[in-house]
Amino acid sequence: MGGGAEQAERTRCVVAGGGPAGVVLGLLLARAGVPVLVLEKHDDFLRDFRGDTVHPSTLRLLDEVGLADEFLRLPHSRVRRAAVTTDDGTFEVADFSRLRGRFPFLALVPQWDFLDLLAARARRYPGFELRTGAEVTGLLREGGRVVGVRYRQAAHGGGPGGGPAGGGAERSVRAVLTVAADGRGSVLREDAGLRLREFGAGVDVLWFRLPRPPGAVTGVRASSGRFVVVLDRGDYLQCAFVVPSGGLEAVRAGGAAAFRADLARLLPALAPVVGALADLDEVHVLRVRIDRLRRWYRDGLLVIGDAAHAMSPVGGVGVNLAVQDAVAAARILAGPLRRGAVSRRDLARVQRRRWLPVALTQAAQRVAHRRVLGAALAAAGPVRAPRALRLLARVPVLRVLPAAAIGLGVLPEHAPPERVAPDTSAMYR
Repeated sequence: MGGGAEQAERTRCVVAGGGPAGVVLGLLLARAGVPVLVLEKHDDFLRDFRGDTVHPSTLRLLDEVGLADEFLRLPHSRVRRAAVTTDDGTFEVADFSRLRGRFPFLALVPQWDFLDLLAARARRYPGFELRTGAEVTGLLREGGRVVGVRYRQAAHGGGPGGGPAGGGAERSVRAVLTVAADGRGSVLREDAGLRLREFGAGVDVLWFRLPRPPGAVTGVRASSGRFVVVLDRGDYLQCAFVVPSGGLEAVRAGGAAAFRADLARLLPALAPVVGALADLDEVHVLRVRIDRLRRWYRDGLLVIGDAAHAMSPVGGVGVNLAVQDAVAAARILAGPLRRGAVSRRDLARVQRRRWLPVALTQAAQRVAHRRVLGAALAAAGPVRAPRALRLLARVPVLRVLPAAAIGLGVLPEHAPPERVAPDTSAMYR
């Protein structure tokens, strides 16, 4: 397939998608001396209701590349403990303050600030380029091998709020390696014909914001037929109301007043502010999926992050898993990319490294869906805390176990060595 009459440009690695996986991979490859082009279809990173939980393992990575102090200067909130409130009390389930190291907490930060920080550091390396308004439309192939991508470069910026590029010129770029980090609706995964194994999630999440009242209680609330998560974002609360798959229609049928009253009954502390949710058009639905690819690669192509494995919001681990994929890919592939040849064996090594953490995390999420989310949503009467929650309440030292599982994960990755010095003069321009 060609990219039109225009001569295709060339790079060593082209990455489709400017989310956490794509930008982290671009940064680490450029830092390791590999020319890399990241293509992002939006004009900026300003999208609301994206994953914004940064885990201790990701904070440690930022420390390894010299970004932790800058990150901690961003406006953010810290979660040191996590609790679940049922109809028979509140039970602390994870104590991140017991984790060893510099970062015994989860950090909540707007994803656009996180991505801007990563991109600014990456631009200080001569081999890195982030091209926005560049919507990848398909793969380039040659002799059965993927050799790059076709994309549409917007003539002007996207719409308000960083909408996707529209119109524009068709272009192509050839690369030794193409990486699909273009999310759960991946265009490149579809073009490559890679097959997903899907696991039923059974729920959707309704996201919305509320003003933050004084003394607001955040955390998880489970009651008969209801499951709500409230996150403190400083000057507002970000709320997740879990419903059975397709449940938004039932909520809409009941109307905004009934939805506000339901929230106030579940969380009386929010009663003074639920009126700020004037209309259900302010509620955004996330179709929850849990899936993963059987194979993450073709000749010349690697798939990572949500494109390779969609995660449930349970534990807020999606960003962390995507970042860890990118780190493993950079560590394993930087050498072959510098030499100008990436084999199927190299790509298989990345999948082998990341398959176990992904599979174990998804297995834990599926258990949580069945035994916690599903039980709460199906309950006709009061929801009681399961035995595991009661055990954690009685034995505080055990709370480090779920904290480690969520905050550090399985096989946390370390950044590959830096081989190219950044241009520090860019800091003063």
